[in-house]
Amino acid sequence: MQLNYHDGKVIVKLARQTVEKFLEKGKFELVKAERKSLQGKSRAFVTINTHPERLLRGCIGFTSPFPLYEVVQRAAHAAAFEDPRFPPITKEELERVVFEVSVLTDPEELKCEPREYANNIEIGKDGLIVQYESHSGLLLPQVAGEQNWTAEEFLGQVCFKAGLTPDYIHDKSTKLWKFQAQIFTEKEPHGEVEEI
Repeated sequence: MQLNYHDGKVIVKLARQTVEKFLEKGKFELVKAERKSLQGKSRAFVTINTHPERLLRGCIGFTSPFPLYEVVQRAAHAAAFEDPRFPPITKEELERVVFEVSVLTDPEELKCEPREYANNIEIGKDGLIVQYESHSGLLLPQVAGEQNWTAEEFLGQVCFKAGLTPDYIHDKSTKLWKFQAQIFTEKEPHGEVEEI
């Protein structure tokens, strides 16, 4: 589902408002979006970064499709308050963070030989999901570009994310999917939204 710029702006504001409301009221309340374009089922991640450093402050998402307005609110709440890597976000911090929403395409399983995986991944465009038995990991498309990883490094890092060593990528029982994302982010706290 391709979103226009206005929809992108709305979902980024929705992510921020979800966190603001929770800090104000102490409870999560789902708000239904009136816009038809936000009611279609989608997968999405919300990333919260510090500003201006752009250091990760929280990132959670859902790979099962839900109405977009719902998945954005649930992911924003989880990124702010339930990411196990960080303490819950505080009211004071809201003025020093930016919200980013990544709306994912349907994942496409890579059916080629594992040695061919790297040739079928475009850095900066593709995100990855790896699964081996009960282990799974996901890395968004922007991560590999930000870290200047090669395709091989990206494959190794998504294994680490799943709690696996990089050699699992060559295991016949390991499954790999790629996906793309439409990414909208605030330029500064409460600021203008851009598509990246």
